[in-house]
Amino acid sequence: MNGVFNPTFENLPSEIPIFPLTGVLLLPGGKLPLNIFEPRYLSMTSAALGGDRMIGMIQPTGDNEGAQPSVYRTGCVGRLTSFNETEDGRHLITLSGYIRFDIREELPLRDGFRTVIPDWTPYRNDLAEDDTTGIDRERMLHSLKNYFAANQVDANWDAIKDTPTDQLVTALAMMCPFEPSEKQALLEASSLIDRADVMVALLEMSLAANDDTVHRYQN
Repeated sequence: MNGVFNPTFENLPSEIPIFPLTGVLLLPGGKLPLNIFEPRYLSMTSAALGGDRMIGMIQPTGDNEGAQPSVYRTGCVGRLTSFNETEDGRHLITLSGYIRFDIREELPLRDGFRTVIPDWTPYRNDLAEDDTTGIDRERMLHSLKNYFAANQVDANWDAIKDTPTDQLVTALAMMCPFEPSEKQALLEASSLIDRADVMVALLEMSLAANDDTVHRYQN
């Protein structure tokens, strides 16, 4: 159901705050819990609560450090769907991934946090129902099982097997400890099917690299 906090494509905001965070991925349909404690991001959260409740997650490129690092062009906006304030003044929030965006223009700082004019146009299909018919689920699960075993990760396989394919691809892409550039590749994949293909390729490359390391160590 569309509404003021769940807008149609035509009613998406013309400005959004951005939260640059390395190695953190938000995807449409995903859930991202965040612990907000820096003053500028506390201001950002308060502003979002008083406005359209949207915050854009985006990764720094790593090209420069400081208070305003260079960021990738593409991020994902999330709706602020859960909020709690702790006794020590932190904000515990959850962002529900909504739609990706490209940065068209960055605006002057507002209360210390960054805002941009987003270009939503390339990602209109993020608001449509996902097509999973081209996803090789069995190959994905096989690669994932081997990846978890190689990295000594415990997993609830009953829950994984019961998770719908679209939700599984999104959750795994967000949770797996891929490199920041790999997470960006997952974000920028043109469709859910392409994202699943990228993720399987990353899992298989990690397994191949691990096998090569073990082989060289044994010899």
